[in-house]
Amino acid sequence: MTDRVWWHSPRLLPEGATGSRAQPAIRIFGRWARGPLLSLMRLWRRNIQLRVVASTLLLSMAVVLVLGVVVIGQVRNGLLEAKRQTAQSQAEGGFAVAEDLAGMAGENGENAGRSVDAGNWMTELVGQLASGGQGVFSVVAMPSRLAGAPFAEEPFSAPRGPRVSQALELDLPRSISEDLRAAVDSDRSVHWQYGSIVNADGTSEAGLIIGRRLTDNLGNQYQLYYLFPFTQEEKSLSLVTGTIATAGLFLVVLLGAIAWLVVRQVVTPVRMAARIAERLAAGRLQERMKVSGEDDIARLGESFNKMARNLQLQIQQLKELSRLQRRFVSDVSHELRTPLTTVRMAADVIHEARGDFDPATARSAELLLSQLDRFESLLADLLEISRFDAGAAHLEAELTDLRDVVQRVVEGAEPLAERKGGRLLVRGAARPVVAEVDPRRIERVVRNLVVNAIEHGEGKDVVVRLAAAADGEAVAIAVRDYGIGLRPDEAERVFNRFWRADPARARTTGGTGLGLSIAVEDAHLHGGRLEAWGEPGGGAQFRLTLPRGAGGPLAGSPLPLEPHDARARRPVSVAAGREQADGAGPGAAGPGRDGGKDGHGN
Repeated sequence: MTDRVWWHSPRLLPEGATGSRAQPAIRIFGRWARGPLLSLMRLWRRNIQLRVVASTLLLSMAVVLVLGVVVIGQVRNGLLEAKRQTAQSQAEGGFAVAEDLAGMAGENGENAGRSVDAGNWMTELVGQLASGGQGVFSVVAMPSRLAGAPFAEEPFSAPRGPRVSQALELDLPRSISEDLRAAVDSDRSVHWQYGSIVNADGTSEAGLIIGRRLTDNLGNQYQLYYLFPFTQEEKSLSLVTGTIATAGLFLVVLLGAIAWLVVRQVVTPVRMAARIAERLAAGRLQERMKVSGEDDIARLGESFNKMARNLQLQIQQLKELSRLQRRFVSDVSHELRTPLTTVRMAADVIHEARGDFDPATARSAELLLSQLDRFESLLADLLEISRFDAGAAHLEAELTDLRDVVQRVVEGAEPLAERKGGRLLVRGAARPVVAEVDPRRIERVVRNLVVNAIEHGEGKDVVVRLAAAADGEAVAIAVRDYGIGLRPDEAERVFNRFWRADPARARTTGGTGLGLSIAVEDAHLHGGRLEAWGEPGGGAQFRLTLPRGAGGPLAGSPLPLEPHDARARRPVSVAAGREQADGAGPGAAGPGRDGGKDGHGN
C-alpha cells in the first residue's frame, strides 16, 4: 500500500465510501458547468473585442509582475546593502569603544592595586554600548570558547554567562549560530551574517548579526555581537511592495479600459458593417452604414456604402433584365402559337398529300412535320419555364398512389423500350406508395426520366424503383439505366437549361434541353428534390424524393442515390458523399437553381 502513488491510491476516499457514489455528483457538476463554459467559449470565439481586451490585460499583468519583481528585488538589495554598511559602521565603532574601555579599566585597576570584577564590567559595557541604539540594535556579550579548539591561541577564560542589553529575552543559541561563533573565535576580525533574531517566546524577525572577539578588563577573551533587526527595512519594503501592487493594479485596469475603448472604436464600425451586410444579403438593399469623420474607418464606410449602391443598382438592372427576358419569352411564346397553328394546319395538309409529290418533296414534307412537332414541344416547355420564372406555377395536390403514376408511364414508354431493345422493370410496387402530389406534374417528371433512361441506356434494361420511408415522412422514385453514364461533374450540371453532355450532338436530335429543368422545378414545387448519379460506362440513376405531404419537411430519402449494383464506389464523387447522409445528391438543383439536360435528357 505504501508503494502506491497518491493518484492511484484508494485511500483518497473516506472509510466506507465508494467511487461510484461520487460519479453522479461529478456528472451533475459537469452538466451544470457545461452550459456556462460553452457560452463563454462561444463568446470568446465570436467577440474580437473581448479577446483583445483579455489579451491586453494578461500581457499587462505579466509586464507589471515582471517589473514589480525586478523593482522590489532592487529595492530589497539596496535596503540590505545600506543596512549592512550602516550596521558595520556602528558595530565597528562599538568594538572600538569596548577595546578602549577594557584598556582604561585595566589601567585603573592596576593603579588602584585591585582588580575590577569582570562580570560587572561586562554588564556595564553592554548597557553603555546599547544605550545609543534603543530600538535599532541589541548588544550581546558571550564568553569565548577557545579551550580545546584547534585555532586556540590564547589562554582559556573561565566561562561567564552572556550579557544582553535592555533585558531582552533572546533565544541566543538560535539567534547566534554555531558557525558564526566559531568564525568569531577563529580570529579577531569582524564577522557578519544574515539570520533570524529569535525571541524567547519563539517569535523571530530577520536581522543582521555582527560579531568580534575582544579582551575584557582582565585580559580574558569574550565575544561581542551587535544584532540589527530589519524591522524598519521590512516596513519600507512592505510599503514599496504595496505601492507597486496598487499602482500595477490601477495600471492594468487602466490599460484594459484603454484597450476596450480603442478596440471599440475599430470593432463598432466592423460590427455595423457585418449587420448591414447581413441585411443586404437578406434583400434589404437600401441599408447603408453611418459614416462620420474622415479617418480610415470613415473611408471604409464610404467604400462599403458605394459598393452597396453599386450592388443595388446592378441587382435592380439584372432584375429588370430578367423581368424583360421572362416577359419577352412569355410574349413570344404566346405570339408564336397563332402562326404556329396556321403553319401546323398547312403542314398537315402538305403531309397528307405527300404521296403526290416527288421523293425529295415528300421527304421535305415529313421533315417539316417532325420539326413542327419539335418546335411545338419547345414552345410548350418555354411557356412552362416562363411560368416557373414568373412564380405563376400552382400545385394541384391530391393523395396519389405513385404506383399508378409509374404504371401509366411504363405502359406509355414500353414501345420505345422495345424499339431500343431493352425492358422496363418496376421494383418496390408490392406495397402502396402514397403521397400528396400533383399527378400531372409527377407523371411528367417520371416520364422524362424514363424516356431519358431508355434513350441513353444503349438497349439495356431500365429499372424503376419505388419506396416509402419507414417513418412515413418521404417517398422516392429512382430510375436506373446501364448506358453511357455520367461523370461526376456532368451529374452536377445535368439539370442546367440546354446543357448537353455531348456538345458535338446536333441540336436537331434529342429533346428540347428543358425537360430536366422543368422536372427539377416540379420537384421543388412539391418541396422535394431531384438528384442524379452516374459513372462513365456504368449507367446513371436519377432519384426523385418527395415529402409525404406537399410542402412538408424533407430530410432523408428511402432510396440510396448511388445504386447497390454500381460496379465501383467513387468516394471523391459528390454523389457518394451526399448519399451517406441521404441528403441532397450531386446534380440536385436546390430551390431556385435552374436545370436542364440535352445530352442525357429530354
